[in-house]
Amino acid sequence: MKLFDELAAWWPNIAGPDEYRDEALFFGRLLRRSVTPRPRTLLDLGSGSGNNAFHLKAQFELTCVDLSPHMQAVSRKVNPECEHVLGDIRTVRLGKTFDAVFVHDVVAHMTTARDLMAVMETAYVHCRPGGIALFVPDEMRETFVPSTDHGGYDTDKRSLRYVQWVTDPNPNDSTVLVDFGFLLKDSRGRVRMVHERQKHGLFARAEWMRMLRKAGFTPSIVSDKTIRDVFLGHRRLDSAPLTPGVRNPGRRSARLTPDMRKRARRRSAADLRE
Repeated sequence: MKLFDELAAWWPNIAGPDEYRDEALFFGRLLRRSVTPRPRTLLDLGSGSGNNAFHLKAQFELTCVDLSPHMQAVSRKVNPECEHVLGDIRTVRLGKTFDAVFVHDVVAHMTTARDLMAVMETAYVHCRPGGIALFVPDEMRETFVPSTDHGGYDTDKRSLRYVQWVTDPNPNDSTVLVDFGFLLKDSRGRVRMVHERQKHGLFARAEWMRMLRKAGFTPSIVSDKTIRDVFLGHRRLDSAPLTPGVRNPGRRSARLTPDMRKRARRRSAADLRE
């Protein structure tokens, strides 16, 4: 994708750490208050430019995993003290576990249930028994509406402005289209335009809950009007390692009945705010 390769070096002009501060602090508080003892080590799957890590590294010993070496180069500049690992979050295996696992909006790039399930399994494998995983999708099927956004910043040598347009041409599938238009001005004042179309995944809450259970987690939803719906997955202390193709002992049925949906835990995030 152009945004994470050709345009990776422009990320400071697209979004800097300050833009991520409020959400990152919210996510950090949520992770710390959702499991005992409080987590010390954190795996950031799909860490991208490192803007979340910039704030979370003060609270956790952080390991950042991303598929793009160009984005990791950006992250290393702002987070030199963090460990960086190049890898696909659907398949990477680090051979160790963490107190907590964090999957931010990179999960939007999982456009099929198979890919989304693979990310959940990666999170489960790397989450210690008794640990916690946090998933932060951009959109939910139930609440999706077409939208536009814009932004961009100036630095000493260059400037960028962008517009983002999100549409759903086929409400019957599990994807939406995201069109980006970028205007890039270099240090000599020359301007060029770049367009990129991405396909993002869109799943219902019940699908998320079902797949998290199937991956081995005990899931819950945290709803917050100013942040977004996020999903917590607790890994039980007595949980067994995940074996591909084999249902984990002690998992509940992945089938959701109407009563189970009603009882799905929805916790207010108001007390998590400072």
